[in-house]
Amino acid sequence: MDVSNGDLSALAATLADGRGATGVVLGIVGVVLVAMLIGAVWLGRRRRLQELPPPRPEEQPPRPDHRSHVEQRDVHGDDSFPPDGRGLSPYELGDHGNETLYGDKDERRD
Repeated sequence: MDVSNGDLSALAATLADGRGATGVVLGIVGVVLVAMLIGAVWLGRRRRLQELPPPRPEEQPPRPDHRSHVEQRDVHGDDSFPPDGRGLSPYELGDHGNETLYGDKDERRD
């Protein structure tokens, strides 16, 4: 007894036509893509479980008693406003304030 009522022949005709094959191929690609994503998540979790745990607070390195890094600001040229309080126009600005002034104690490096 045939229960398919000719559906298999209609499916075969659709696949042979070429338009239905695209849907089947896209479905297979989708299933493969989902399987790859699940595998990547599984591999990431497995790798994460193998890592060492983060150090506890008592295992942290001690803070030094003195500062190990001293930040010095560069001394720049004169960037003061005119004594009468007016603003400078663009052609009056020039390169003032951008050049670095080195102190007398600095030695020239070659």
